[in-house]
Amino acid sequence: MTQDAQIAARIRQGRGPDARLVEAVAAADGVRLGRQGIQAARAALASEVLGLGPLQHWLDDLAVTDVLVNGDGSVWVDRGAGVERAAAEQLDDRTARRLAVRLAGLAGRRLDESQPWVDGLLPGGIRLHAILPPLVEGGVHLSLRVPRARADGLAALRRLGMFGAVTEQLLRQLVRGRTSFVVTGGTGSGKTTLLAALLSEVPATQRIVVVEDVRELAVDHPHVVRLQGRGANVEGQGAVDLVDLVRQALRMRPDRLVVGEVRGAEVREMLAALNTGHDGGCGTLHANSARDVPARFEALGALAGMSRHAVLSQLSSAVQVVVHLQRTAGDAGEDARGGGGVAGGRRVSSLSVLRRVEQEVHACLAFDAARACPGQAWDDFIDLVGGAAGSLEAPGCSQPG
Repeated sequence: MTQDAQIAARIRQGRGPDARLVEAVAAADGVRLGRQGIQAARAALASEVLGLGPLQHWLDDLAVTDVLVNGDGSVWVDRGAGVERAAAEQLDDRTARRLAVRLAGLAGRRLDESQPWVDGLLPGGIRLHAILPPLVEGGVHLSLRVPRARADGLAALRRLGMFGAVTEQLLRQLVRGRTSFVVTGGTGSGKTTLLAALLSEVPATQRIVVVEDVRELAVDHPHVVRLQGRGANVEGQGAVDLVDLVRQALRMRPDRLVVGEVRGAEVREMLAALNTGHDGGCGTLHANSARDVPARFEALGALAGMSRHAVLSQLSSAVQVVVHLQRTAGDAGEDARGGGGVAGGRRVSSLSVLRRVEQEVHACLAFDAARACPGQAWDDFIDLVGGAAGSLEAPGCSQPG
């Protein structure tokens, strides 16, 4: 069977061509192409059938965190300072759709008229989302989120400028004190990256059970169990959502229960678990600010049929600290405190403590990371993280500049 026939057979079987076939095709014309020609052909073929095709060079750019293709074929990239158009890039409808369908296959999903969107994970940890018309205007829309800061711990993120020395110390004590927390922020603010780094600080003697809809967390820890949701099959059967997975996770003896992204009815099981002895649980949550966290939990609780009173009653003891991130436009932050301000990047802006006052839950500022300045809940934060932080003194304030 020829190489072309082998590739066609694998595609008919629902599989893509593998690296060996790419190598064989590239070497087929070795006499004519020569050594350098073979290398160029190998790279081009690997990019076209195994990689991101015309978008591959953006993946090779270590500064790029997001690659977006719009319905008009325009390509946009984010290097950390916001989305900008790649002026020289333009994909026609056929190329963009073929690329999206192939990437969906690499992610183990399908993309066609009967399933016009896909949300999955590509080899290497790239988060894929694609959606077809007529659900979206024009041609296929493709979104690729590229993990750059992998699970190298808090020290690595500090070097990248996500926070300064004081914040790093507080975050480390937050994990060691087995305090339950959520990492909040907007889309692309670095929530998953920070959560993975925090989990890498968990002692090796503790078991981490991670529940995610789509696997994104890359945790550098010797004892991690990962549970991932599953969509329905072509007959509409077999779906497994986060509600089911959180229930299963509780039966797996977790020392730390982690919900990668709290965004639905699974909040009921999460709050219940964190109120029944599962200290140190955590997750991420989309929120505009730490102050919005109680309202966000109320809204999610409503999806699970919980009353406002029930949500706030459980929230006040289940989640203790909010770590909020934001994308900056160029503030200097904690430079004066030994930190690493970053221009146009993602950084921790505050640490807040959830307090219950009468029938309300409020997020009270414990530490303003932008100014390296303690807030009114500083003493509460120190009490929560336990004796490990007993030697911490309230830092002085440094003005951003």
